[in-house]
Amino acid sequence: MNYALTHERFETPAGGLSVFASEDGVVRAAGFGSASEVAARLPSGLRDGGWSHGALPHVGTAVQAWLDGDGSGLAYVPVHHEGGAFFQDVWEAVRGIVAGEPVSYQEVAVAAGRPRAMRAVGTACGRNAIALFVPCHRVIAARGRLGHYGPEGPGIKAALLAFEAGWGDAEVLRAGRQAHPDDAAPTTDGWYRGARAAGGHR
Repeated sequence: MNYALTHERFETPAGGLSVFASEDGVVRAAGFGSASEVAARLPSGLRDGGWSHGALPHVGTAVQAWLDGDGSGLAYVPVHHEGGAFFQDVWEAVRGIVAGEPVSYQEVAVAAGRPRAMRAVGTACGRNAIALFVPCHRVIAARGRLGHYGPEGPGIKAALLAFEAGWGDAEVLRAGRQAHPDDAAPTTDGWYRGARAAGGHR
C-alpha cells in the first residue's frame, strides 16, 4: 500500500515531537503527543490515506539546528494548514517570531493586520496543528502570562520557552512541571516580570 503521509518522531527537551509530512515534504501535522494523537488532528482527507514511519531529512535538519540553538530553520520547513485567510495570516505572522523572544496575542494581531482581533488570534493558535514549525508556544498572554497551549498544555509551552531562552536542562524540566496558564512565561532574564508567578520558580 502507498501511504499518503510519512511520520517521523524526534526527541526534544519538551518530549517526543511527532511530525507528519506529505509526499512533497510539506508538514501537515506536528505535535508533542503520540503518533496516533497527532494524526487525529489531520484533515480527514489526509488521515484517510494512512501513514507510515519513515525519514524526513529536511525536518530532521531543522529540528537539530533548533536543538543546537538556531531556531530560524524551523520557519523554512514547508507547512500547510487548513484554514481561512485570517488564520493563514496569523500562522504566517507566528512563523516570524524569533526563538527566545515571545510576543503577545495583541502583537500577533497587529502583525496579521487586525490589531483588535486578539481573541481570533487565540483561536487560530488553538487550532494550530503544526506545533514547533508554527511556533504558537512563542505567543503569550497579556502581562507576560504563559497562557494556554492547545492539547499539549501549558507545561509543554513553558518547557519550550525555557529551552529557547537558554535555560539548563533541569530548569527546562522544572519550568514544565505543573505549569499554569496564569504563571509568568520563561524568558532569558528568568520569569517574565509582572505576571502572577514573577520572582519565583515553582
